[in-house]
Amino acid sequence: MEKQISSGEEDGSGERGLLHTWRGYSYSTTPERVLLSRPVLQAALGARHGVLLVEGGQVYSFGELPWKQNQTSSVVTEPVLEAVLSEQHVVFVAAGSAHSGVVTEDGGVHMWGENAHGQCGLSGLSVIPNPTPVGVLDSEATPPQTVKILEVACGDQHTLALSAKHEVWAWGSGCQLGLNTSTFPVWKPQKVESLEGRHVLQVACGATHSLALVRSSEALVPRKPPQDKCGQCHQLLYTMTDKEDHVIISDGHHCPLGVELDNSETKSALEGSPEQIKRGNSSPTEPVASMSTQIPRSPDSSTNPESTLLPDSTPSSEPQNQVPASRQEPVAPTIEVSTEPEAPVTNGEVCVEASESCPEPDSCRATGGKCSPFPDEQAVKAYLKRLSDHALAEHIAKTPCMLPSAQLPSDPADPFTSDPLIPVAQSVTPMGSALNNLMVSCASAVGERVVSTYEALSLRKVIGYWVPGEGRERVEERLRLEEPMQGKKSSSLGDIREEEAELSRRLSLPGLLSQGTDALLLLHQVYCLLSPRLLRRTSRPRARAVPLIPGIPEADAHLPSLQTEVWSWGRGLEGQLGHGDLLPRSQPVCVKSLNGKEVLRVAAGAHHSLALTAQSQVFSWGCNTSGQLGHMESPTTFPHLTKLSDGIRVWDIGAGQQHTLLLADGDCMQPILYYSGQQVKEVAEQTEEEKQTGEYTQQPVLLPFCMNLGYVSSVCAGGRTCAALTDRNVMGFIASLHELAAAERKYYCKLSNVKSLLLQPLLKLDSLSSTLGQSTAGLLQNLIGRLSRLSQLTGQNSASLTSFLQRSRDIRGLVILDDAHLFLDTYSEYCSAVGDLLVMGGFQALVKPCHDVFGKGAEVVQKLSECSEEGLPLADVLAHLFYLPTKHLHEYGRLLLKLATCYEVSSVDYQKLQDACSKYESMALHQKRRRKEAECTLHFWKSFPGKMTDSLRKPSRRLICESSNKALTLQNAGRFSVNWFILFNDALVHAQGMVPYKSLFSTHHVFPLATLWVEPISEENTGLYGLKVTSPEESFTLLASSPAEKAKWLRSINQTVEQALSGLGHDGIPSSTGVTQRADPPISRTASYTFYKDSRLKEATYEGRWVSGKPHGRGMVKWPDGRMYTGTFKNGLEDGFGDYVVPNKNMNSCDHYQGQWKDGKMHGFGTFRYASGEVYEGLFQDNMRHGHGMLRSGKLNSTCPSVFIGQWQYDKKSGYGVFDDITRGEKYMGMWLDDQRQGNGVVVTQFGLYYEGAFSNNKMMGTGVLLSEDDTTFEGEFSEDWTLNGKGVLTMPNGDYIEGSFSGVWGTGLKMTGSYYKPSLYDSDKEKAHALKLGRLAVHSEEKWKAVFVECWSRLGCDSPGQGQTTAAWDNIAIALTANLRQQRDSPELLSRSHHKTLESLEFIPQHVGPVTLEVYHTIRRYLVKACDTPLHPLGRLVETLVSVYRMTYVGVGANRRLLPQAVNEIKSYLSRIFQLVRFLFPDLPEEGGSLADPPKEKGEPDPAGKQLESPKPGCVVSSSALLLPVLLPRLYPPLFTLYALEKEKEDDVYWECVLRLNKQPDLALLAFLGVQQKFWPVTVTVHGEKQQVLSGTKDACFASAVENLQQISTTFTPSDKLQVIQLTFEEITQQVLTLLKQDFLWSMDDLFPVFLFVVLRARIRNLGSEVNLIEDLMDPCVQHGEHGIMFTTLKACYYQIQHEKVT
Repeated sequence: MEKQISSGEEDGSGERGLLHTWRGYSYSTTPERVLLSRPVLQAALGARHGVLLVEGGQVYSFGELPWKQNQTSSVVTEPVLEAVLSEQHVVFVAAGSAHSGVVTEDGGVHMWGENAHGQCGLSGLSVIPNPTPVGVLDSEATPPQTVKILEVACGDQHTLALSAKHEVWAWGSGCQLGLNTSTFPVWKPQKVESLEGRHVLQVACGATHSLALVRSSEALVPRKPPQDKCGQCHQLLYTMTDKEDHVIISDGHHCPLGVELDNSETKSALEGSPEQIKRGNSSPTEPVASMSTQIPRSPDSSTNPESTLLPDSTPSSEPQNQVPASRQEPVAPTIEVSTEPEAPVTNGEVCVEASESCPEPDSCRATGGKCSPFPDEQAVKAYLKRLSDHALAEHIAKTPCMLPSAQLPSDPADPFTSDPLIPVAQSVTPMGSALNNLMVSCASAVGERVVSTYEALSLRKVIGYWVPGEGRERVEERLRLEEPMQGKKSSSLGDIREEEAELSRRLSLPGLLSQGTDALLLLHQVYCLLSPRLLRRTSRPRARAVPLIPGIPEADAHLPSLQTEVWSWGRGLEGQLGHGDLLPRSQPVCVKSLNGKEVLRVAAGAHHSLALTAQSQVFSWGCNTSGQLGHMESPTTFPHLTKLSDGIRVWDIGAGQQHTLLLADGDCMQPILYYSGQQVKEVAEQTEEEKQTGEYTQQPVLLPFCMNLGYVSSVCAGGRTCAALTDRNVMGFIASLHELAAAERKYYCKLSNVKSLLLQPLLKLDSLSSTLGQSTAGLLQNLIGRLSRLSQLTGQNSASLTSFLQRSRDIRGLVILDDAHLFLDTYSEYCSAVGDLLVMGGFQALVKPCHDVFGKGAEVVQKLSECSEEGLPLADVLAHLFYLPTKHLHEYGRLLLKLATCYEVSSVDYQKLQDACSKYESMALHQKRRRKEAECTLHFWKSFPGKMTDSLRKPSRRLICESSNKALTLQNAGRFSVNWFILFNDALVHAQGMVPYKSLFSTHHVFPLATLWVEPISEENTGLYGLKVTSPEESFTLLASSPAEKAKWLRSINQTVEQALSGLGHDGIPSSTGVTQRADPPISRTASYTFYKDSRLKEATYEGRWVSGKPHGRGMVKWPDGRMYTGTFKNGLEDGFGDYVVPNKNMNSCDHYQGQWKDGKMHGFGTFRYASGEVYEGLFQDNMRHGHGMLRSGKLNSTCPSVFIGQWQYDKKSGYGVFDDITRGEKYMGMWLDDQRQGNGVVVTQFGLYYEGAFSNNKMMGTGVLLSEDDTTFEGEFSEDWTLNGKGVLTMPNGDYIEGSFSGVWGTGLKMTGSYYKPSLYDSDKEKAHALKLGRLAVHSEEKWKAVFVECWSRLGCDSPGQGQTTAAWDNIAIALTANLRQQRDSPELLSRSHHKTLESLEFIPQHVGPVTLEVYHTIRRYLVKACDTPLHPLGRLVETLVSVYRMTYVGVGANRRLLPQAVNEIKSYLSRIFQLVRFLFPDLPEEGGSLADPPKEKGEPDPAGKQLESPKPGCVVSSSALLLPVLLPRLYPPLFTLYALEKEKEDDVYWECVLRLNKQPDLALLAFLGVQQKFWPVTVTVHGEKQQVLSGTKDACFASAVENLQQISTTFTPSDKLQVIQLTFEEITQQVLTLLKQDFLWSMDDLFPVFLFVVLRARIRNLGSEVNLIEDLMDPCVQHGEHGIMFTTLKACYYQIQHEKVT
């Protein structure tokens, strides 16, 4: 079954694509069927022939084909195949008067037939017998490209083509080509430049005119602000001309760069007798009008007149072309020809609309009085007199050539629809001072602001005074007449696109007086005084800014555009161009009166034009000799609606020579045909006269035979023939499709009627806003916007369905299937808007305005609402009317189901249709429920007591249920209190009052649903039916009267909470699949809430995760004072990582904390950036700095004035800390108490002073030692910083000392009383005693940085060092690592890949059973190396902190040589304290100095490099330095080694001088000097792989490898690594000596020392003294007496030997 429909091959030619042709409209007419083997897809009719396109892309011709050479007779009754095209796949056909054209699938054009005028686009041949390709080349492109064509249209002597880029190409002859040329024929296709940049949708050709349907520029481009200069000639678009007594504001700019006519044509246009022109004043019967031929090229060049002075003879056979009597009154200035050709023109005095012409030479001779549209000659005379001759002369002098056209702007094509930049003809005549004064008041504001000048004026009186009585009445009468004729009203809804743009501009006028509006309109109508822009502005009633077409751009690109314009050009003698005159146009000009009419299709007959609109109406204009326009309106130079009875909706049109064919929907299922135009008699012997006077229709007549044709899908007409393409109803499929399309067209017309008949008149009402009030007016505006969007979508869909019927039949192309979501969303939004207005009593409020506009009965509303019930209140009728669209959803569902039944159930298409059907049906039911909810809510508000209504009533709020029936009460409520619970779709309201005043609820509280939790209370113990309700700040219990009530409330609350959380609210689109919502909303959810009670969070808004009424998870709190917390919560309190900002108004900055929280307080590690610029990084507890931390003072961008790093207690510095005062150049390392230096401490300065001793109250106070750079020392009492006061000893650098009492500041002169001692040379013990005392008064190294270690212990879960469970510690480590890994997954950029791997390897904890063996020891060591490598591990964090505090202490000012012993002791204390931690984590590890179990006998003690060395003790010794120094020392090495270098500076200088001196000697001389035995002297050495003899001059060659080895001592960090280097050096020396002696050999120290001394000298190690001291200080104690110890002693001896070496 599916195949039958979709394939088309199967259903054969008998079912679809049947072609019927006929002529005329009489009852005897019967259509003939054209028999073809395949279905016809498209037909085109010419004057006497036709072209058919059949399925498969083949083309047939029939009728008179004189160009076929091989035909015996030129008349062909049976269609003949155009065999030439059989290779091509044709997709489009067109027929002109006597030529044809087709378009192939690849966009190529083929033409044939008559070619005398170049209409086939092939030069040199007058007749083209067979289809021949025509190349359409874009020569502007480089290289020239072939243009792909979509469709062609053929006229009498010309052809138009529409390209894939939506541009128009033309060839042939005549001004109907629209090209900038006067040379015809045009053989080669050329682009119509005037339409370039516009999106052309369709083209049509009449005999001598052309039409194009163009998508509105507003639909394509966002509207720019109006420019003030012309885009082409750069002249001002607005001009102001100052006269003696008035000012003229003109925006009637005409661009001179438009297309100019050829001179020859212009001459012919003015073939009135030269004498007349010379006389300058033609007789009243022959007025010759003058006009400039500046023909604008831009779309702005439209003309707005209704009738024109034409010195043409009006053919007597066309009486309807004369101006009707009702319009004979001259109401605009006529322009007479001046006798002063040279006079200058006054800018703007007389401004006449430019017009375009390409007249035929013989069409312009004035013949008799008939040509004047002013039969009343006296009126003309009087009128001409009124004109100022002088001004006219000035104007005419400027015009280069003259055209017979002046216009009467008496019937402008709706000034409210024209584009702001479109000039309307304006001529200004001085009319007395009052009006002039009025004009002067405009002078100050041009353009956008003009309107406000008129706001307060009631111009009606002014004009009533100035317009002569009868003139005024006539003008008003004509205005009244015009309104229905133009089908538009001067309202804010007049032009839809204009409104849309207007809305976007939001120009708010605070209420123009309606009289002012009318007056301005009259002013324009009578005197053309005002610019159209001003008119458009003033014509807006107060309830403006409501677009009737949505401001939504047509984003639905696959839907047809409704925002279109019709452009026409060519000959206009019959008025077929629609510009209100009979002038030709050589360039496309927009038919302004069709703007905003939503034209979907245009058709051109020989001399008339048709436009089909989305509202299924047809506009027609042009020749009406045979009634082909379908109406008897005049003038026929403007588009008018064809007369069709109500309910007839046209959806396809065809235009022939003198007839029009319409395809429409009527009341029956099948489409019907209407005909208007000439009756065609088949009698051959018809006389010429009969042909002329043949009968014709006054309005379209129904063709009686159309019901027998079946389902007509399209019609066409040409010559005198009509054709219709029909389908038989296969399986009901065709009928269903037609029904769907017809229903959509009917529905769109309905929506359009609602807008035009109901909303437009209402919105014009001046008092609308004030009657409705601001909020209701806003809701109405929203509703109108939504209705417009719905209407637009419906219109687009109906147009799409119509073209669907005519072309593709593949169900997959249906928009309502493919874009169902678009329709459902639009309907959902629309219904919400209706519901919101209903709930707020908007329809009730609209009753009075409706009575005001439509009278007491408001029949218009009743009729539109299709309401069957009698006597309903008007408010209900309005509601019913606006809810009508929901019915259409059912219609969609029904028709889609009907279509689905045409398919097999298993097919994909069936499934697709079925799914869409259920979507629309469920949406319809859903909207029905929503309507009921809205009505219940409205009823509730009407009966709701008290003043709470105002605060609670909101548009989107709907009632779910309420407890007025006492079904729900509050547990433990007071005896006299009354509690009422109301559940809305967004909140639960609890209202309370007292018993005596039941109706007065004194208080109410609103609980938002998103933060409401409800759970049933078990009934077992209590016997009560209770519900526990929890909100963020309170929880209470509700008691239901029965189990059923309890269940009802529980279900209702849970459902509404679920909806509120899912964001659907009452707006939700139902799921078509019918998945039920879960019963209970989640306990954990995301929501926003503003606290009102909680003291800490009062008035703060929380947004984030909740669990059971408490913030829990990620969230954000904002306080009204600007404070903000973003981070994690736990049970309602900040907990975990968070970001907290506190504005500081005084500093004009913020305090900003980032770090850990616990129980709502800062707790743990964090960074606090103070508004003052200080930054604290460290530990917090209870919102205070507590624990180890670093505070940098001063602005971050400059170097900080001071840095403190150390221990804090309760926000104050307490305990050990280092304070670097950069501004003073001092560093303090010592104890603190309450932010003050208190206890022992050390101060060093950048000038080399060193103090250690007691501090009190932030001052040096008590006993202390002070040393200066030159070793001058004072030991004694101090009273203030650097102030000596009391007993003491002052020692000089040379050892002399003074003992006694001192006072004064160090360095400024001291007062002293005491004894001076000069010790003898032998009395050196005392000096040594002095030197050894350093460090005694400093803080002991074990006391330093306690807080850092305490923090590490607490991270492992211990309250104090060593107190806790090892298993708990490992758990804490695992938690820390996992949390950090998770964070790394969330933001991978934080960690490098190697770091990530380290974390993964730390997941394995070294485990073992029993005592620690060597293997386990190595595993532990490897684990520690990795753990200390990442700060995410507690040990790693500890090491990182220790490194930073160590550097902080001993870098910069702290690099003082006197601090070396303290620095070394500090490292040792680190080792012992970290080792304590390691033993806590690995309890089986032996203590310091203990042995490992079961050592393999051949192996010694491991050191960090993994080398096994001989050890004096059996087994392996565990030492903290061996285990931890490799981790710690490389990080601390730079500051430590700097201190060693400073301490050993003098010794190293002596050593280095000696090294440099001795190294000047060659190898053999140096060996001899050092006393190396000759047997150890190398004889040959290997240099670059070659053996060389050692000569007396050889240098740096002996023992070179050993020297290289020893030089590596500077590249290692730990003592064990340095000892390793020394050992390797010894081994290398031994190796070389062995090769020399070629025998076993044992060193004695006497032999070894000189050789080693040689190697040390040649190694040239700069700071050897520092290296030696470092090894000595930090060497593993258990190594001192072993092999390493001896080797080290040898190196040390070499160092001292070199210092004291006497070079002979």
